[in-house]
Amino acid sequence: MEVTIEHLGAVQFEIKARQHAIACDQPPENGGHDEGMTPPELLLASLGSCAAFYAAQYLRKYKLATEGTRVRVTADKLKDPARIDNFRIEIDTPIELTDQHRAGVDRAVHHCLIHNTLLHPPQMTIEVKHPVTAVS
Repeated sequence: MEVTIEHLGAVQFEIKARQHAIACDQPPENGGHDEGMTPPELLLASLGSCAAFYAAQYLRKYKLATEGTRVRVTADKLKDPARIDNFRIEIDTPIELTDQHRAGVDRAVHHCLIHNTLLHPPQMTIEVKHPVTAVS
C-alpha cells in the first residue's frame, strides 16, 4: 500500500492513492482555508470507514438492510505527547437488530484493519531525504 502527499502551499496538501486524490487542510484558525479534513479527522475517517465496511459486510452476508448504515467516530485530543485517544465508534443500522446480529456486527467490526492497527501499534520508521546535487 502506498499514498503520496504533496504540499500545495500554506497548510494544504493533496493526498493521492492509486487514481484517487483528496485534499487535506486546516481550519482558518490554524492558518488554512478549510478545504479538506485535517490529519486527525482523516484518521477518524479511516477508522470509521473501515468499521462501516465490516458492519455492512456482515449485514449483507445475513441479507439484512445495509443502505443507510451510519458510523460515527469520536476521540479526544490529548497532550504530553500530543495524540488522539479514547476512540469511540458508534454504528447505527437501518433496521432493529436482534441481540445475535448486534453481537455479529460488533465481532465483524473488530476485524477492521485500521482498528487492529491502532490496537497493536505498528513499527514506524522516518527517513528524511534531500535532493541529490549534481557535481560539476
